[in-house]
Amino acid sequence: MSTILILDGTIVNEGHSFNADIFIKNGRIERIDKSLSSYTADHIIDAKGLHIFPGVIDDQVHFREPGLTHKANIATESHAAVRGGITSFMEMPNTSPPALSQELLEEKFAIAKKVSPANYSFYMGLSNENAETVLRTDKQRVCGIKAFLGSSTGNLLVDDAKTLERVCAESPMLLATHCEDEHTVKSNEALFFEKHGEDMPIEYHEYIRSEDACYKSSQWIIGIAKTHQSRLHILHISTEKETHLIGKAKAENPNLSAEVCVHHLWFDSSDYANYGTKIKCNPAIKNQSHKKALWEALKNDIFDLIATDHAPHTLEEKNQSYWKAPSGIPLIQHSLLLMLEHYHKGKISLPSIVEKMCHQPARIFKILERGFLREGCWADIAIADLQLATPHLIKDLYKCAWSPFSNYKFSSDVLYTITSGEMAYAKGKFGNPKGQRLEFVV
Repeated sequence: MSTILILDGTIVNEGHSFNADIFIKNGRIERIDKSLSSYTADHIIDAKGLHIFPGVIDDQVHFREPGLTHKANIATESHAAVRGGITSFMEMPNTSPPALSQELLEEKFAIAKKVSPANYSFYMGLSNENAETVLRTDKQRVCGIKAFLGSSTGNLLVDDAKTLERVCAESPMLLATHCEDEHTVKSNEALFFEKHGEDMPIEYHEYIRSEDACYKSSQWIIGIAKTHQSRLHILHISTEKETHLIGKAKAENPNLSAEVCVHHLWFDSSDYANYGTKIKCNPAIKNQSHKKALWEALKNDIFDLIATDHAPHTLEEKNQSYWKAPSGIPLIQHSLLLMLEHYHKGKISLPSIVEKMCHQPARIFKILERGFLREGCWADIAIADLQLATPHLIKDLYKCAWSPFSNYKFSSDVLYTITSGEMAYAKGKFGNPKGQRLEFVV
């Protein structure tokens, strides 16, 4: 493996910012110090004026392979990820066929091993019928179990209480849940279709995928997990009511965690007027009061981490009418940059960004030797320029070739991404590293 020397950058790590050099050898950080300029290396990066972050870990993405590769695939989306400073991803099971067996799960790992420049893991999908199979999942080599408690793209609905009880009681693995109450959503759909028919305005999406739908589902699974003190991670919280629920529930189950996604922090329902179905997602983007509450919850550590729920669809699919347009937004290339925009606006500090996007994903998922800039850890690193002379556009690298940020001029940019000690991206050029399968502390 090549050696890399990073000189005179501002390191942001574990609550501190300081200037130092980093020497990388055999895939790992060998030394962090202020005087390593005498070292020799295959690659030397002059990071003066730049910021050095641990590589971002995104725990919630949809890369659409196998079966939906007209939208995206593991190769294209993982390249977009490293372009944006994301060095590790965990991908969801709602592909075609869905990853509901050990064989199908391992097929996805095999694809990533061949094509992904980012490190990777894949969730084992839970259905109402496959609990026995799920309980055989290798907890050291698979990030977690995913349960859709409300139907979304892919419609892998899990609504059998006995299945959830069994998994919570018997599995030591993290259970990640999409929480929207199915009965509430379906009732709302019927009411709004009766009133608006095929011409349903996108602005009503937040009332169909409503606050009550989210709250009922989160409350239900939190109760089950509390009984067994099981590892429960609630994905993409979008409502104020849920933030209060989670804040209280954490005191009763220390194994409970929750996340907020970048699009729920960036957009609110007033943005439907400009973006239409392009920002249709589940759970829905809601009004400004909810967005404000999400920011408060993030600042108060009710949210453990920040993710994307990266979910690409073609523009042709997204430009359909409300009922036909699928839910999901391509985001992974832009997530760190979006949070850096919030930093420039004074809404969040750099150490907090690193805590929620790098350190906490590693802690919550118990990822082995990643998520921190420490001697001996794997060298997963993003180096960014936070002082661009002129804000500029970032070309979308997603296979779907669009995002809501196609015309947004960013104040920062990721210049280098290093995954497992190899140069994955450097100033517009991609290297040829092979990302590694993530491993987890048992």
